Amino acid sequence: MSYSLNSTLLLTILLAIGLFFFLRASSKDRTTIVEISSSQKPVKVLNGLYEWLNLRGWKQTGGDFEQRILIFKGQVVSSKFLAIFLGFLGGFGSCALGLVIIQIYPELGWWPILLGLVGGPVSGMVYFKKSAREEKFELRLINENENDSTLMRLRAHRDELISLENELGEKLQLKSDGSLFKTPI
Repeated sequence: MSYSLNSTLLLTILLAIGLFFFLRASSKDRTTIVEISSSQKPVKVLNGLYEWLNLRGWKQTGGDFEQRILIFKGQVVSSKFLAIFLGFLGGFGSCALGLVIIQIYPELGWWPILLGLVGGPVSGMVYFKKSAREEKFELRLINENENDSTLMRLRAHRDELISLENELGEKLQLKSDGSLFKTPI
């Protein structure tokens, strides 16, 4: 096997590994816990959060009055465009792997190119199935006094918490430690 075939095979395998990890990351749980405070009264903040969550499709499914917890559930929908795009990427990548296999083992004929018929639909379906899921948004009121400022602990998907802070931050005077906007890199 020539040097160029070795490097082409290595790059093709690395592309397949990259696609695998992208598909895995698309369905990874990114639940985060953050404490948020506001100088406004708890009733006003909770009403604002309740309206905002309802507008975004979250439904209240439970809670505990004693522990001061509200639980909302919502359905995450897969992107059809991204599923089709990943299907094409998986198909082209599988065809590329087939071409490399043909160069290494010419006696196989053109059959390895048919890997594209398997790799494309599989990668699109894996993304579509894994990324559609039900998520929870938990809100716990921490402070005991109803007349003072508000202190809450929120547990939800990281992107949802960032949207909450961006959209309601000024209106409800929400403040957090800023950890949602920091990247781990």
